[in-house]
Amino acid sequence: MTPAAPTAQPYNAHFRCFRGCPGEYSAYDVIYTCPTCGGLLEVHHDVDALRRHTADEWKALFEKRVGSSRWPYGSGVWGMREWVMPDLRDENVVSMYEGNTNLFWAERLGKQLGVPDLWIKLCGNSHTGSFKDLGMTVLVSVVKQMIAAGSPVRAVAAASTGDTSAALAAYAAYAGIPAIIFLPSGKVSTAQLIQPVANGAHVLALDTDFDGCMRIVKEVTQDNSIYLANSMNSIRVEGQKTVAVEIVRQFEWEIPDWIIIPVGNLGNISALYKGLKLMQDLGLINRLPRLVAAQAGKASPFYQSFRNGFREKVALHAGTTLASAIQIGDPVSYEKAVQAVVATNGLVEMASEHELANAAARADLTGMYTCPHTGVALAALFKLVERGEIKATDRVVVISTAHGLKFTGFKVGYHEGKLDEVESELANPPLYLPADASIVKETIARRLAL
Repeated sequence: MTPAAPTAQPYNAHFRCFRGCPGEYSAYDVIYTCPTCGGLLEVHHDVDALRRHTADEWKALFEKRVGSSRWPYGSGVWGMREWVMPDLRDENVVSMYEGNTNLFWAERLGKQLGVPDLWIKLCGNSHTGSFKDLGMTVLVSVVKQMIAAGSPVRAVAAASTGDTSAALAAYAAYAGIPAIIFLPSGKVSTAQLIQPVANGAHVLALDTDFDGCMRIVKEVTQDNSIYLANSMNSIRVEGQKTVAVEIVRQFEWEIPDWIIIPVGNLGNISALYKGLKLMQDLGLINRLPRLVAAQAGKASPFYQSFRNGFREKVALHAGTTLASAIQIGDPVSYEKAVQAVVATNGLVEMASEHELANAAARADLTGMYTCPHTGVALAALFKLVERGEIKATDRVVVISTAHGLKFTGFKVGYHEGKLDEVESELANPPLYLPADASIVKETIARRLAL
């Protein structure tokens, strides 16, 4: 037996202060932080109501919806709508059937590392090429319902290092809602810049870094007519947490031992933990995997905080890194991420520019096509395996957050040996030869003999 239709269930979700201050706020209010303490909010679900159905019933329902043509359940996010935003009306769902991304068995790379049960969750195989689609479908849907109910909101805005802007622009365009994008000038790839431009967003390239853009967007969105879409808005977490459920479902409801994820503003690891914890609370799983937050060495405030035992939050000026989407020095979701790492006995690791670039190249040689941020996570994996933290018998999942095609310049620079602070150990530039069959055959023979 599966649960009855969602509309027949008294499920609800609302904002609460993450730190535990009293008060509840509608998820459809324009509110981003706790009015009492100024801390982050989180979307709270009525777990007791969700427990009216057994773990097996939830599993059966979610499995039945995967790939469905019945709107909107074919979406990897909205197939779990009771756990996401249960009172959102169908006509306000803004979805491009995001999610349901493949879990790639990295068999060859895993054997090279001595960890044969290695998997890569390819979140970049999504509409705009990154995991940000998972959160943006929820945020823009909520805004659409707010506008339908008479809210003064007339546009959505976000500061971005690239992927957030692409997702926001695409979903806002689909919904017919104006989008305003704040980008650090000269610090995002051409592929990332052109996505919001093509989708008709108002793109403002500011002469600052991401943290500077974030300060501006916070000020601009104090006017309730422009809705803040950055990860300090907890609505996005509700979509992003579904990747945790997807991973476990794809393993036939078994738990991996480790999940490694590249982090910047820390919303993604917070979301991952929230999805896992909800499954545990509802009895779908009986333990949690160890979570690893991977940072670029030049933008590693969370790693520095981890090194001091999380006694205090570290904020710093992020240096320029190839992993531009996580070039963030003052992460918003710090407290939530600390909870995620501590509660799962997790770790925080970092990677230099040299390490992340060569990790990405090593993965590519086994059939992948990795973005630099996935390179950060892979470099962390290599370190943990070398140190013996990750064992040969462990099942490991690395979250690939974006598609490598969005970072063609990174790939070209690597194979041409032109990346700063990187020795391209696995460079494979093309060979330019005359149109002479004998020379071509000799060259091929030499290459295959290597």
